Amino acid sequence: MTVEADRARLLELLRTLSYERRKVVLASGKESDFYIDCKRTALTAEGHALVGRVLWDRVKKLSPAVRGVGGLTLGADPIASAVAMASFLEREARGAGETVDAFIVRKEPKGHGTGQWIEGRKTIPDGSRVVVIEDVVTTGGSALKAIERCRAEGIVPVHCLALVDRR
Repeated sequence: MTVEADRARLLELLRTLSYERRKVVLASGKESDFYIDCKRTALTAEGHALVGRVLWDRVKKLSPAVRGVGGLTLGADPIASAVAMASFLEREARGAGETVDAFIVRKEPKGHGTGQWIEGRKTIPDGSRVVVIEDVVTTGGSALKAIERCRAEGIVPVHCLALVDRR
């Protein structure tokens, strides 16, 4: 399948599985007459594969190359996982190429053990370039929190991608 075909099918899944017309209060505090829950799509087998391939296509075009993808838990988690998986599967199929690893930015530091803010840092060293991922963006507040935390933890966000822009 082509990236264009993947994108079209992903949009169809987002419309049928993730979109609802109803009143909601968003994380930003704003009210909306529709709701989008990308996890409903990203957590299906097909949706996970499509999200991974579509966003991996975007990430690998960034230069210089990035080492990781991730964002604020919970919305970014399946998306970052899908992109990391897609990068590995493509490298396996071609026998060469770059990969990215996923990371998760906690909303609060881990309450025990090491007190980590970011999971997945073992393979993403300090100074690494990363892409911050969001599921749905309205004001960008979650992305900004993730970017600030990445910077504070020594990794360098160079781009931000969202699966859905509510505007």
